[in-house]
Amino acid sequence: MVKIVGIGGSLREESYSQLALELVAQRIEALGAEVEILDLREMQLPFCNGEDEYPDYPDVQKLRNIVQQADGLILATPEYHGSVSGVMKNALDLMSFAQLSDKVTGLISVLGGQSNSNALNDLRVIMRWVHAWVIPEQIAIGQAWKAFSDDGKIADEKLSQRFDEFAESLVENTRKLRAIA
Repeated sequence: MVKIVGIGGSLREESYSQLALELVAQRIEALGAEVEILDLREMQLPFCNGEDEYPDYPDVQKLRNIVQQADGLILATPEYHGSVSGVMKNALDLMSFAQLSDKVTGLISVLGGQSNSNALNDLRVIMRWVHAWVIPEQIAIGQAWKAFSDDGKIADEKLSQRFDEFAESLVENTRKLRAIA
């Protein structure tokens, strides 16, 4: 069984990024993969200063260990000022090639305005730099305030279908890469 770890890059209590991450995680689990979500809102992580060790922050080692044991990743970020959130970038900066290399990765961005791909493109570059494998399917959710129903479901059928395609691609490609390795 493949293990996928999801990381949400928002600290908001009512985070649409976290909601999107949880919804795609359910679909991935339905395909037979194990999913663990790391909620950065519940972790005490320092600002990355380039050090190898952060002895005063045990959650750094927890983050590194859990990601290193995963076969694949889901990164869900709000788009702030045309790019990835600082919270997501910091979490990635606290890790290295040891944790991120060879991970099959799916990307999700959530925006208050019109959908675009800036944060997704930035994440794609970051993950390529650390030798991860980013799937071609990605999800950009524009106008997030109307993308989800009041009960936390995806309001638009086409967006729901993209979630299914994303989940299938992430699980299938993770299984393929794991079988080759």
